[in-house]
Amino acid sequence: MSKWRGKPVILFYEDRDSTALNAGLKEDLFARGRERNLLGSAWVVAVANLKSFDFFPARQIALSYVRDEEKKVGVPILVDLDGTMGASPWSLPMKTSNVLLLDARGAVVYRHSGRMKPEEQVAFFSALSQLVGVDLTTPAAPGASP
Repeated sequence: MSKWRGKPVILFYEDRDSTALNAGLKEDLFARGRERNLLGSAWVVAVANLKSFDFFPARQIALSYVRDEEKKVGVPILVDLDGTMGASPWSLPMKTSNVLLLDARGAVVYRHSGRMKPEEQVAFFSALSQLVGVDLTTPAAPGASP
């Protein structure tokens, strides 16, 4: 994770069954960032929990799928084949969507597991606003999303 120090990092850690849980947040995040010309203000990093696919031949199929998705979304997708993110110090739940916000030094300033409720999204955008110095708490204008 040290590769992304210097800017805030928005990290998504999900297994294959959880990628849609916070799809609305991901879309809104992109729309707000694009509308405010902030897409370069923070790193967005995804980590795919592929522990259940760590056997031949599933591993290669899963890795190929992840690389294809990485090209589609334009976001680096790291792969966790052995459950590293579920162990200390991260201790993230393995079977859900996890959203973390790290400051420029790598310290966690926001963490959520599961589907985010609207008030949790407000808290996320408030924390991100503090880190990038621009108010992101109001939704993007209609038509600002991809």
